[in-house]
Amino acid sequence: MKKSFLALAVLGAFAGAASAQSSVNIYGLIDTGIVGESGGAAGSVTKMTSGVTAGSRLGFRGKEDLGGGLSAQFVLEAGLLTDTGASAQGGLLFGRQAFMGLGGGYGTVLLGRQYTPIHLVLSGIADPFQAGWAGNAGNLIPRPQGSRTNNMVRYSTPNVNGFSAEVAYGLGEVAGNNSASRALGGAVGYASGPLTVRLGYHNVNNAAATDSAKNTLLAGTYDFKPVKMHLAYGINKGTGVVDNRDMLIGATIPFGASKVLASYIRKDDKSGANADANQFALGYMYSLSKRTDLYLAYARISNKNGAAYTVGNATENGTGNKAYNVGVRHSF
Repeated sequence: MKKSFLALAVLGAFAGAASAQSSVNIYGLIDTGIVGESGGAAGSVTKMTSGVTAGSRLGFRGKEDLGGGLSAQFVLEAGLLTDTGASAQGGLLFGRQAFMGLGGGYGTVLLGRQYTPIHLVLSGIADPFQAGWAGNAGNLIPRPQGSRTNNMVRYSTPNVNGFSAEVAYGLGEVAGNNSASRALGGAVGYASGPLTVRLGYHNVNNAAATDSAKNTLLAGTYDFKPVKMHLAYGINKGTGVVDNRDMLIGATIPFGASKVLASYIRKDDKSGANADANQFALGYMYSLSKRTDLYLAYARISNKNGAAYTVGNATENGTGNKAYNVGVRHSF
C-alpha cells in the first residue's frame, strides 16, 4: 500500500509540473527517395537519399504565455538521414535549428542557430522548389553559410499593414577580433493579397576579417490562381574575385491533389572568366493525404567556360549536371 501511495504521489507531482509548463509539440518530416545523377567526372550513379524535397527531421517546438502579450518560445530541430539512420548537418544533435527567444507586440528576438534572412527569401519566396528537389535554386544561387548561422541574434518586426522586416547578427566569436567570421543580414518585405515581395541581404567576413562575401536577393510571387509566378534577381560578391548575378523565373501550378513546379535560372559570371550557367527544372507532386506525398523531378544544368555547378537536392550537392528524383515524404 505504501509503495502504491508513493507511486501515485510521484505521478501526481509530474502531472502538476507538466500542467504548469509551456506547451511543447513534437513534429517531423521523413523524406526518402531514389536519386539518379549523371554528367559528372566519376560517371553516373543511382542512390537512395534522405531529404530530397525537404530535409528529414525531428523537432520540438515550445511556447509559454508570459502575460501582457509576451511569450517565451524555443525550437530544437534535428536533421536525420533516413537512408542510413545517421544524423545530418555533420552529426550535430540539433543541426537544423536550435534557438530560443521572446516575442510580443513589438516583435520577436531569437537567439541561437537559425536560418539566415536571405535563405528564407530564397526558400520561401524565390524558389518554387523551396530549396529542395533536383530543381533546388541553391544549385546556382548562393546559400550563405549553408543557409544557417550559429550564434545568431535575430529580431523580426510585427506585420504592419503588410510590411515586415528582420535584422540578424551572427557573432564570430574569434578572440581579439570581433569582426572575424562575423555575419550581418536582414530582410524587408511586403505581402498583400496575391502579391509578395521581399529583399534579403547577407554579409559574412572571412576568418581574418580581411574580406567578406556579400549576397543580395530580391524575390517576389504573384498568385494568378491557379498559377503562382516566381521572379528573383540576385547579386553576389564573394571573397576574392567572385562576382556574379542570378535571375530566376518559375511557376507553381496546383490542381486537385497534384502540383507541378518549374523554374529556369540564369547565372551570369561577372568576374572575367565568364563561367556562366543555366538550369532548367521540372517537378511533380501528388498528395495521397494531407501528410503523405509522392514526388518526381528532373533538372539539368548547362555549364560554360569551366563552370562546374552540379544538380543537388535539399540534402546533397550532387555529382553531375543532370539528376532525377522519385520518392515519398510524410510529415507528422
